[in-house]
Amino acid sequence: MKVTFLTPPSLDGFKPAERTAGCTRVVYNMVNIYELTVVALLEKEGYDVYYKNFVLSESGADECFSFLEKDDSDIYFFWTVNLSISTDIKVQEFLFNNKPEVISVFLGPGGTYFTSSLLLNTSAIVVRGEPEYTVKELLDCLRNGLDWKAVNGISYLDGETGMVINNPPRGLIKNLDELPFPAIHFIENYKFSNPKLKKSPYMAMVTSRSCPFHCIYCVPSSLTFAREIEYKKNNNGKKPPVGFRSTENVIDEIELLASKGYKAIGFMDDNFIVTEKRLREIGECLKKHNIIWGCQARVDAINENIARMLADYGCHYVDLGVESFNNEILKYIKKGITENQIYEAISLLKKYKVPVKLNILIGTSPIETVDTIKDTLRKAKKLDVDQVMFNIVSPFPATEFYELAKKNGWIEGGEYKPTDVQRNSILNYPNLSSKEMERLLFKNNLSFFLSPSFIWKNIMKFSSFQDFKIALKALYVKLFG
Repeated sequence: MKVTFLTPPSLDGFKPAERTAGCTRVVYNMVNIYELTVVALLEKEGYDVYYKNFVLSESGADECFSFLEKDDSDIYFFWTVNLSISTDIKVQEFLFNNKPEVISVFLGPGGTYFTSSLLLNTSAIVVRGEPEYTVKELLDCLRNGLDWKAVNGISYLDGETGMVINNPPRGLIKNLDELPFPAIHFIENYKFSNPKLKKSPYMAMVTSRSCPFHCIYCVPSSLTFAREIEYKKNNNGKKPPVGFRSTENVIDEIELLASKGYKAIGFMDDNFIVTEKRLREIGECLKKHNIIWGCQARVDAINENIARMLADYGCHYVDLGVESFNNEILKYIKKGITENQIYEAISLLKKYKVPVKLNILIGTSPIETVDTIKDTLRKAKKLDVDQVMFNIVSPFPATEFYELAKKNGWIEGGEYKPTDVQRNSILNYPNLSSKEMERLLFKNNLSFFLSPSFIWKNIMKFSSFQDFKIALKALYVKLFG
């Protein structure tokens, strides 16, 4: 049985969907370690696995469909996010019309929430939530001629009734250490770079799954989102518990990456900084191999010891989700932090010369106005941090914010549609329109990224001209599309 993990080129007239974070279009290529973990598990189980990514290879629709006509795979896997649904459907329909015996399997948050939208024929299957063990059992059944329709965690279209069948959910993976490391050998020929780290070779890692906090708008990584959608649906809206890999397991992966010559790692955890002990154990390994790295963290996780450790262990950025400098807004969105805590965390990181990136989200509540957004920009620029990333909030289904937006009529057209949060808004508040949010987003990005202080602070940090070119291209795409 031959299986291929397929990432088609964009077929919807826009830039390709970014399938790792899952809520934007591609600005620069990111490593989909979530998909590659599933790939690695199937390889470990002895399956004949292939990986074909037309976005990484910068190939178009003609090359994609020509490949599919000639290819002899039995099953194709798609890591589907909201922005890729229309593209993935077109490819699956092509397969069904030309090779009806071939099975298409959709993983990720797109299929987990918009299940029925992807099940347009009987050759499509959706794997909901955490995919690894569901995929393994599904393929074991198909390979051995067993009843695959009894597998927990899948949805499919019944050929006789035309009804979508949603099998019972699968429990969360209890021991993440059992999973193999991502099959990065499939993507080692491609150039990856993180503009915040400015050094290569670069690789991404993830050491945990999910976040225990309750921000009303939040869509973390595409894997976490799929995990949360499925768990909430079957547990009265409760968030799933956080899953952690052991520090020993994390260190083993770092050792492997170091042996392959990687010089920079971006940790993609929703919240990487949990305890000083865990940070110390992982940090010592990173320092031993002289690997520079960065992570996402909450401002209330930063104290004096943490900031000192981050500097000592070679952390080259901390990505802080602050969203706003307005305490009323922070309270409304259940961020669980205050404006003063934001200032304290930034002050500590700057004290130890740890670069800071702020994430600011425009339009997170009806309290937001043009004046509050301008005030947030002024305060962000005054802090003189290394980077500020502005996005517009989107009412993602399965979030508390979606329910609020739908109930109050804030969504254009009355219902969510996939939107690039780096560019577009589908929200209208009484005191703030979608067009005003888009205008302020563009203006804020120009004001920050084209400021002399930002350019001067960052241009000398690149370790190679190639990394600088990648960052410059990413900046252009972000600003102008």
